[in-house]
Amino acid sequence: MVDAAFGPEQGQRPNLADPRAAYLELVRRKRMYGGILLLVFIALMASGWRLAEDRNAGGFLDGLHQIFAFPAEVLSEAWEKRALLPAIFWDHIPALVETINIAAVATLLGALAAMSLSLLATRGLARWPRLIPLFRRTMDALRAIPEIVIALVLIYILGGGPVPAVIAIALHTGGALGKLFSEVAENADLKPVEGLASVGANWSQRMWLGVIPQVAPNWLSYALLRFEINVRASAILGFVGEGGIGHDLKLAMQWGQGRYDEVVAIFALLFVTIVVIDQVSDRYRQKLVKGN
Repeated sequence: MVDAAFGPEQGQRPNLADPRAAYLELVRRKRMYGGILLLVFIALMASGWRLAEDRNAGGFLDGLHQIFAFPAEVLSEAWEKRALLPAIFWDHIPALVETINIAAVATLLGALAAMSLSLLATRGLARWPRLIPLFRRTMDALRAIPEIVIALVLIYILGGGPVPAVIAIALHTGGALGKLFSEVAENADLKPVEGLASVGANWSQRMWLGVIPQVAPNWLSYALLRFEINVRASAILGFVGEGGIGHDLKLAMQWGQGRYDEVVAIFALLFVTIVVIDQVSDRYRQKLVKGN
């Protein structure tokens, strides 16, 4: 017998059989659930494979040996015209600048919206606590709809061009950054906020002077990371008529053989740009968060 307050009675040993049996039972249960999930995953993969194979124009396995045929054709033509690549790079610099501008403006607008939504949706900081679920569901809705879906809708309203792309990316960015900003704001120290409230500061002043100085480094880090993502998104949206280097890439690929050198040049230019942005933003994010 074991006394809860003083431990096992003198001359008796604690009974370890029950905890060991409970542990073994827990392990068996986890293994069983893991096996069931594995079987469900395999069944879903197999059914999805069969469905895709039935709906595909040709068999996947039948065309698997040709997977490198198109890339080889593109690269061979680009190699033959390699002397023209520097001029092609230069010709597409304006489109690349437009793509970066779309991403930058969309990131700025989305980050500003995310700042407001995150503070209004954070427990302990919200101006209207009863409306926290409303602001959280708003961020969920903005985050759930892909940029390309929003852009396709806006094309019918505003027509093609960079403006629908900016709006589409900014809306999605607001929802994505809003959640991240809110999680950072929840860990902020509330003592400065309470001190400002004690001297009569309003809600905006408490947020601006008491919360934002604490969370600004992490917020800027997340915004830089989102800018990298938005550069890729703005290039992808070019395929649906939103301008930028993605639109040039779409035209070159639609033209087909004879302009594959342009396809390779655009891919290389976009790859180098994303790598440079990634390296620069990673360096500044490390400085913001860790102070290195």
